[in-house]
Amino acid sequence: MSTVTLAAGQYTTTTISTAGFTFGLALLGTELWRWHKSGGGGGGAAPGGGGGGGKDPKALLPLGFGIVCGILMIACPAGLLGTLANFLRWGGNGIGDVSMKWLTGTPSQTLGTAATPRIDQHGAIVVAALFVALILMRKSFAKIPKGKWWKGVLIGVLLCVSTGTAALVAQQIVEGANGIGSFAIGGLAKGTLA
Repeated sequence: MSTVTLAAGQYTTTTISTAGFTFGLALLGTELWRWHKSGGGGGGAAPGGGGGGGKDPKALLPLGFGIVCGILMIACPAGLLGTLANFLRWGGNGIGDVSMKWLTGTPSQTLGTAATPRIDQHGAIVVAALFVALILMRKSFAKIPKGKWWKGVLIGVLLCVSTGTAALVAQQIVEGANGIGSFAIGGLAKGTLA
């Protein structure tokens, strides 16, 4: 097994509490349960919302896209998106902590200070283009997908700051954005493929 050492500048450090992580998991579980019970908009659901066949995976796209956007936001070391991600993380930690104290009488603990992958100068092109397009197209989205997207953003912000599976997913998404940006600059803007 080989060890890979990365420069500290490739990561941005963020702290998540056990309560914030639990809050993110609860949101994710709730959205997936709603999708499962409603049939996911697939026309095969039993009358009365009893679930059943026909779960349409497309109904999860706004949530999944929001999760990806949340992960990309937390990977921004500064700027408006990084500040908003830190605010959402702080709010999720706070709401989770209050809920945990009220429900169990036990305060949350720091889950860890995880070093999340950082968007580089090429990935920043992808993130900026993505969010500018979202802002320009916001009027064309229906209210329900917007709500699911925002829940996905919060879930992405809260769950990607860990050292487990969620962190591995976040790393792949951020590295993918960095790779797409590098291809866009090299292949599309400069005409070189490397």
